[in-house]
Amino acid sequence: MASPDPAPARAGKLLQALPSWLHVSDIQGLAQLATQGVLGITGLAESVQGNVYKAVAARLPGGSKFVDRSAGASGVTPFGITGLIYGSVRGITRLAGGTVNAMLSRAVPLLPKTASSPTREAMLSAINGVLGDRLQDAANPLAITMSLREGGQTLVLDKASLALRFPVVTGKVLVYIHGLCMNDLQWGAEHPKALAMLGYTSLYLHYNTGLHVSTNGAQLAALLQQLLQAWPQPVEDLGLVAHSMGGLVARSAAHQAEKANYSWRGKLKNMVFLGTPHHGAPLERVGNWVDVLLGSNVVTRPFAAIGKIRSSGLTDLRYGYVLTSSWEGKDRFQRSSDSRAPLPLPEGVKCFAVAATTLGKPSALNETLVGDGLVPLRSALGQHDETLHCLAFEADNQWVAYGVNHMALLKSPDVAAQVQAWLSR
Repeated sequence: MASPDPAPARAGKLLQALPSWLHVSDIQGLAQLATQGVLGITGLAESVQGNVYKAVAARLPGGSKFVDRSAGASGVTPFGITGLIYGSVRGITRLAGGTVNAMLSRAVPLLPKTASSPTREAMLSAINGVLGDRLQDAANPLAITMSLREGGQTLVLDKASLALRFPVVTGKVLVYIHGLCMNDLQWGAEHPKALAMLGYTSLYLHYNTGLHVSTNGAQLAALLQQLLQAWPQPVEDLGLVAHSMGGLVARSAAHQAEKANYSWRGKLKNMVFLGTPHHGAPLERVGNWVDVLLGSNVVTRPFAAIGKIRSSGLTDLRYGYVLTSSWEGKDRFQRSSDSRAPLPLPEGVKCFAVAATTLGKPSALNETLVGDGLVPLRSALGQHDETLHCLAFEADNQWVAYGVNHMALLKSPDVAAQVQAWLSR
């Protein structure tokens, strides 16, 4: 008789030492990240030490003869000794990481599945915002797959399943799109409650914010097409309410749906943008400047690699990229000016912009410098020094929330009331 597989028992002991809200697949994904992190830090330390040796040797008599012989057998130079040490560290790390991954892979199908929680969802969404493209490329189980959800549960997009989930529906559907490092559970009840009074059924997008905006836009365009084909009633009024990066994804989706001739594009009546960085966010531009500064010095150059782990979605926020042409074939970490092609608001759609400022009353300072803590007022209102990039929001379709920060836009009763007033016109 074959002996029982010890993997579930070992995994069970591991689970007892970790937070209860983590799933086994989460531990597997985090273990993969830890392995990659150790390997990355090892490479960083080796690069820094090597660059210091080179910088010092270049200033010594005969420094040009100070060569790297780490690939040789003698191991007599500093490079050779450290190369052997760092190589050993990498080998041990890969071995340990592979053992843990193999153990958890066998245990995942055998252990009971548990429901997710807001804490877990927040952890996953934050990791995906920073590393989501790398998670997807590595097939890491932490990577989020785009879906439409309600109450934190993924919707099956067929007529029977949707009719069972929504016994009473109309032809008015509103999709909420969250921002960077966030998830659908972080929307407050104020917005859906206010708009349910207008007959809308509210659904929520859940997606990997670390991917390029245009990649998520293409996925959303296809997903909304599936939704309209599966909705129990013919959809006559589709609306999108988007926060932060979600607004860029919404604009990209509308553009790509028009190119693909998706039928939902003709049903799109309203788009509401809450604190969307239409023309970028200063913090990402600062991050890019730091990358360039670190990379300009031979000793600090390896540290620039730390900044370059940030996701494609994050770097798209530098200038508000919504088109693939803005980033394709370019080094996204190279310091550059705003060279994106302009994309106007979609035709035939009523578009509304809410900007916010943390200061409590109107002033010249509010209008020029202060925003919601992450997005400047002008960027959120689509204003730009170059006419081609200005977004043509009608004057009555712009509104500034005073004394409100970026995250509070999700739950502000005043913001919800303003959106309700717009959509009821």
